[in-house]
Amino acid sequence: MLDHDMADTERFEEVIQRSVRQILLAPDPDTFLAWARVHLPEMLGLSGTELDEVERRRLANLLGTAIWNATPQPTYAFQTRLMTPHPSEEPCSCGSGSPYGECCGAIDEVPELSSDLVWEILLDELPEHGLREALDLHAVPEPLLARIADRWLTQDRPKRAAALLEPLFAGSLDELDGEFEPSIDILCDAYDRLGHGRKKETFLARICDEGSRPLRAAAWQRRCTMAIDDGDFAEADAAFTAALRSDPDNPGTAILEITLLAAQHKDWIARERARFWLFRFRQIGFTHPGVLDFLNRAVEDPQEALVDSHSDALDPVLLDLHDWITLIQPRPLPVYRLEPLNVHAPGWLPGQLTLFDDLDAPVPDSADEDTDLGLSRYGPNPTRLRAPAAVRHLETDWKSVFPWAKPDSTRLVPDEDVDLWSTPDWLDHLQANPALADSLEILDDLATALYLHPESALPWISHLLLRPLLERARSILDQVLPEDAPQHIPWSAPPNRPALRLLFRQYLCQIDEDEPNGAARTLETLLRLNPRDNHGVRAELMNHYLRDGKDELALALARRFPNDGLADLAYGEVLALYRLGRQDRARLVLTTAVNRLPRIPQYLTRKRIKRPRFTPPDSLPGGDDQAWMYREAMRDVWAAEPGILAWLRRLTA
Repeated sequence: MLDHDMADTERFEEVIQRSVRQILLAPDPDTFLAWARVHLPEMLGLSGTELDEVERRRLANLLGTAIWNATPQPTYAFQTRLMTPHPSEEPCSCGSGSPYGECCGAIDEVPELSSDLVWEILLDELPEHGLREALDLHAVPEPLLARIADRWLTQDRPKRAAALLEPLFAGSLDELDGEFEPSIDILCDAYDRLGHGRKKETFLARICDEGSRPLRAAAWQRRCTMAIDDGDFAEADAAFTAALRSDPDNPGTAILEITLLAAQHKDWIARERARFWLFRFRQIGFTHPGVLDFLNRAVEDPQEALVDSHSDALDPVLLDLHDWITLIQPRPLPVYRLEPLNVHAPGWLPGQLTLFDDLDAPVPDSADEDTDLGLSRYGPNPTRLRAPAAVRHLETDWKSVFPWAKPDSTRLVPDEDVDLWSTPDWLDHLQANPALADSLEILDDLATALYLHPESALPWISHLLLRPLLERARSILDQVLPEDAPQHIPWSAPPNRPALRLLFRQYLCQIDEDEPNGAARTLETLLRLNPRDNHGVRAELMNHYLRDGKDELALALARRFPNDGLADLAYGEVLALYRLGRQDRARLVLTTAVNRLPRIPQYLTRKRIKRPRFTPPDSLPGGDDQAWMYREAMRDVWAAEPGILAWLRRLTA
């Protein structure tokens, strides 16, 4: 039913649009009606209905008359020109052969159209000189000035757009109703283009204070959107609440709430709120097909609904990539192999693992893999991933169209500026080859490319583009390296790095989408597959265990990394021992931790402490910046344990 209503609306708008074009082309009523009787029945889909030819022509004649009477005429100073009443005794202009008074003239309810509706279409059809003439005559209804300003924005003329709209808000705002909501958004867009951030803030603040309820809602909606873009969800929540309070049944507020929840990846709440808004709008009789269609889609998948609703404004290349991802999801998984890895590490001290190891040193191909030296560095059964031959061939072709190096070390993007999206020839190659989804190397490249896209912060990019790539990579790895597999894939073997980097990206994605348990399982997998933990995920896993009350797991993790240089491991072990009632052991471990990282206790035990000036990222551990970061991450967990901060203060005074 909804699709049917939308189709009828679009068909009627097309009828108005083509009729206005015809009137502009030949502004003569008789000529226009003759055109309407021929073309309107076909455009309205009346052919093949129960109506006979005369009835179809009569309907076309009546609708054509209504359109003519509602259309502002450029040749008439943009005023409407009503058709001259037809003499009753003359043959009706519909062509029925009957006198007008007994035919169309006998119809009591002649359809009427609003000139404002026709103005909306007329503004899109007028050339630039026609717009200037209409504006000079002050003929354009003020609420529709936003349509002209939007046109100028698309032509990169923000100064002119702002100059057109600013006078609307110069005086009292009492007379401006909800029809002026679009003017607020477009004026803000113009200010953004001009770099007038402070002017925009002042403008929105005035609307929030003085505007009518619909205008206040629109201004708060804009503030909410700005906060979402900045990642400030506390501010976004406050602005949304103010928008809802200003105009509780505003459809823009409904869409905004779904956007805000989806931006925080609270999809299940977004689905429930979409159901609420659908129910609410049915109650009040709101029937706008676009809004209801969005809400119905949001009930199924809020992220997809956002993509569909914003598709006109999104990078079409991303939409193409989305289509490719949809295409490859049902593909069977490729079967990777594990090849034994020869390890050799001259000068390595068996059993040691510190923060300063050369974690990226590649493994030589020739070495005695059974030496104690090699096994102590990498553990038993180190392997490297090997793609199927067909996949390796695809990777060779891929490198010729995607010619740039992998990120250095454990970074997620390359150091140098890379423009992958302005002329993405690689995407054409991708779309022609769904089998490229079988390569961990290529999945890693695509994930990196998404990180580099100018709109990478949009939540749907993570959810609908990045996440499926990461889940496919995880499935490939789980197939070749299930939980009970004795092998691991150390980072020091370059063929393993794309897979491990993809796993780390999946962890970040799960954290971003508020899936702490899934994120912890991914960290455990990373540590199982790469025991030397080049990404430093042991710190995050330790903190997750402690937040979740898994103290025994926290202790086991600490034992895997003795004398660790990360505060999370050193002091996390202390916290776990204390909570398990093993305070004597906790005291001994604390002594070692304080000797290595002496600044942590001060930053944990004080209720307030000034944030230090951060030193360069390559500075040695043990400083104030490291202590501050640990406080920010874990002080609330320490403070929740009765007596521990007093105990810590007493032992470290």
